[in-house]
Amino acid sequence: MRNQAINFVGWILFTVSAVGFCIASIGSFWSMFGSCFFLAGCLVFFIPFFKKEENKKKKA
Repeated sequence: MRNQAINFVGWILFTVSAVGFCIASIGSFWSMFGSCFFLAGCLVFFIPFFKKEENKKKKA
């Protein structure tokens, strides 16, 4: 597996666990607050996987 694929799978697992934390923390404000920020952070790390690189240099 390429490093990018391994990173992508890792972030999918982190995101699934963040969703689980959000579900488990229903009823507790501070737990939900932290879980939602953790989920948002995981989603931010997905941006490089879906962003098109305009000035990508070719490797020689």
